[in-house]
Amino acid sequence: MTYSVLVVEDEPNIVLSLQFIMKRSGHEVRIAEDGEAALLAMKEKTPDVVLLDIMLPKRDGLSVCEAVRANPDWAGVKILVLSAKSRESDKERALSLGADDYITKPYSTREVCERVNAMLGIDGCPQVP
Repeated sequence: MTYSVLVVEDEPNIVLSLQFIMKRSGHEVRIAEDGEAALLAMKEKTPDVVLLDIMLPKRDGLSVCEAVRANPDWAGVKILVLSAKSRESDKERALSLGADDYITKPYSTREVCERVNAMLGIDGCPQVP
């Protein structure tokens, strides 16, 4: 089964690495470069997982997380926050707003892959060259 992953990130190099590992894992990948674009993309097609940065243009990731959790049509969407904000209070806030998991940048793409696949009930990740 192919799962859909929405990458919400404004840094092109991070987008490329996340897109690469998610596609290599067999997932369909879409990209949104800001919070408003993320919500529009979700209205077009609900993803299975959102990889969500907090510091985004137009609408921050925490606001996007709140909007996702407020919409009953998106109740099954998993949210993995990927953020440079490393304080415990930042992590607690994201989780309290409905994020399923939180990884602090810098991170390994393998760790992201493993956490996404665990959320989807998939074991392991492909080897990255």
